Amino acid sequence: MSISIKSAREIELMKRAGEILARTHEELGKALHPGMSTWEVDHLGEEIIRSYGCIPSFKNYNGYPASICVSVNDEVVHGIPSKKRILKEGDIVSLDAGVIYKGYHSDAARTYGIGVISPEAEKLIEVTRQCFFEGIKYAKIGNHLNDISSHIQAYAEQFGYGVVRDLVGHGIGEHLHEDPEVPNFRKRMRGPKLSAGMTLAVEPMINAGRKEVCWMDDDWTVVTQDGSLSAHYENTILICEDGPEILSLLPETGTAQA
Repeated sequence: MSISIKSAREIELMKRAGEILARTHEELGKALHPGMSTWEVDHLGEEIIRSYGCIPSFKNYNGYPASICVSVNDEVVHGIPSKKRILKEGDIVSLDAGVIYKGYHSDAARTYGIGVISPEAEKLIEVTRQCFFEGIKYAKIGNHLNDISSHIQAYAEQFGYGVVRDLVGHGIGEHLHEDPEVPNFRKRMRGPKLSAGMTLAVEPMINAGRKEVCWMDDDWTVVTQDGSLSAHYENTILICEDGPEILSLLPETGTAQA
């Protein structure tokens, strides 16, 4: 395993990439409405990313055909946008996106409700978001990667939710996926020790039901095996001397929260 420690220059580029991605999510979140196709979501997202002079990280990555992963209801991740897939009142939709700014990536995901959603769906979205913040409380120099992972799992399971095992977060930088893998669940090994200058994409993927998932025939879309709702929340973070810095949240949105 080779974990890259970012230089001051690299960190500045990744901060700019993160800011642009945060603004992309903010604009997309405001645009979502019943009757919108997932293709329109992707088309708008790519327009926004390119308007900032950036390249969508996901477009044609390992053959993925779109810029924004748009996953609806029981779709966990990697939903492929389609003109035929129309968002409707009560749906929840996870948007996963990445940008490349001057050769450096940022990666972030959010789950949104379409119109009025059920209390159960609202709770799942909020708990998934909070899983991220519970995990990064432990993203401190000298701690181990498993400290982040185990606290994400512990928080989600308090609510009876399933923590996806088949997909994990990752290191990020010049490449979209770098070492180390960042699980959302406890592992037997403690994992690498965290050091200043590490950049990680931490991304809880939480199911309202069981943890098991399966892949659809398109070989991309991952769905819950039991048909339950799933939510996704992700940010790119930097390990700093005084704790984690979230690179893909706007300053007015807040940083690491309790």
